[in-house]
Amino acid sequence: MRTPHNEPVASDISETVSGRGHKASAPERRCILSGEITPRDSLIRLAISPAKDDGSHDVMPDALARAPGRGAWLGVTRAELEIALQKGKLRGALARAFKGTKLNVPDNLPDLIESALIRVMLDRLGLEMRAGRLILGSDRITEQARSGRVALLLHANDSSEDGRKKLDQSWRVGRETEGSGERGVTLPLDRAALSVALGRENVVHMALADDSSAERVQSVLARLMHFLRADVPLLQDGEAHDAPRQDAVTTN
Repeated sequence: MRTPHNEPVASDISETVSGRGHKASAPERRCILSGEITPRDSLIRLAISPAKDDGSHDVMPDALARAPGRGAWLGVTRAELEIALQKGKLRGALARAFKGTKLNVPDNLPDLIESALIRVMLDRLGLEMRAGRLILGSDRITEQARSGRVALLLHANDSSEDGRKKLDQSWRVGRETEGSGERGVTLPLDRAALSVALGRENVVHMALADDSSAERVQSVLARLMHFLRADVPLLQDGEAHDAPRQDAVTTN
């Protein structure tokens, strides 16, 4: 992906500054659909492809927010994006964001965004596993959790309720939060998808002991879960705080 001619490189659309005219310490962006200004790490970036033969550019998700050139930002859920796409509001917002650029907006953009976010999350889990920081297996997770050495607990969406409850309880015991109702995160992926992505058999439950690793996974996971409209506990200062939890969303 790159910027059309005459567009400044590495300039994001709707970059915001503080009221005193200085950039905020945490970069913020404005969602092109809702108009809300939030930290960029919670938004999804859209970028455009190199020009095609007819001079047009494809709009594509930039899940890692690393593509050169200008970008437009989305902070809405998948359902809201689909409505905006159907009603033509997304095309209008993109036309204003990338002024003077002939754009092709794919009808399956919500699917492309979801797939990109899932890929980033699985890549992150793979990196943590290769670094030896991802804990697999119910027995091993239980042992680590009861010893207070689990920072983040994850379940496949087809894991049994009984299995989740047992690990969640062990986690609460180790964290000394019994009675809080704190639970691990049920991912929007089943065990088959997780097993294929991680190259292991029957990956049903996962855990991370390292706080920094948990924050890295939580960062990409929160963006995906928000897009799918499934709530997850937020990490603050290395600790997971309970949040309302909905049933896991099953992806195509």
